[in-house]
Amino acid sequence: MPKSMSYRESLAEFQKLVAASDNIVFFGGAGVSTESGIPDFRSVDGLYNQEYDYPPETILSHSFYRRNPKEFYRFYRNKMLFLDAAPNVAHKKLAELEQQGKLKAVITQNIDGLHQAAGSKTVLELHGSVLRNYCEHCHAFYDVHYIKDCIGVPKCEKCCGPVKPDVVLYEEGLDQKTLNAAVSFIAHADMLIIGGTSLAVYPAAGLIDYFSGDKLVVINKSPTPRDSFADLVIQGPIGEVFSVL
Repeated sequence: MPKSMSYRESLAEFQKLVAASDNIVFFGGAGVSTESGIPDFRSVDGLYNQEYDYPPETILSHSFYRRNPKEFYRFYRNKMLFLDAAPNVAHKKLAELEQQGKLKAVITQNIDGLHQAAGSKTVLELHGSVLRNYCEHCHAFYDVHYIKDCIGVPKCEKCCGPVKPDVVLYEEGLDQKTLNAAVSFIAHADMLIIGGTSLAVYPAAGLIDYFSGDKLVVINKSPTPRDSFADLVIQGPIGEVFSVL
């Protein structure tokens, strides 16, 4: 159970823990990207109910994609593609920690590619990336601009097959190779930083059960189910917290 600290004391402790660690793994979620202006699709805005007849979890399911691809892509283009977003302080500081040899991997539930844009090299994307898209028939690659600029359902220019984002939809399984790599990094880490996630989405959230290192840090604006197990809990904006490093 973490001892009670003031916010300033927590930031100082975070600095100290990071300085003393050389095998850090970061596990992050939507809260890392919201500070770059990418809203969590679950945070339904005022226009949402006027625009769509289904909740986002339904539209972003494999069965809905198959049944109603036109409506899927209408939502996907409007709510999932933020091509002007730029890395924030948290993304940049994580890349710096990797360059220093302290951070071994970023494991992210986000699909925006901002960790790589900030310079991180070892990034495990549990839920895929909007930047990659493939024809379901001939597997030809298409970038995100092809999807953004298409009207209706994107089709392959080579074989006319449907082009699908390399994003894990609801009802689809995670990539086993990515999962195995994530488990290995977490299991061997001496410090695990969980940031910007409520730890509500499984199986991704279950990965942190493999951590057996010394220092577990949770940084999130709201409480998480793992706060009581952490050595340090900081409730605050993740960019602000990382800015002290």
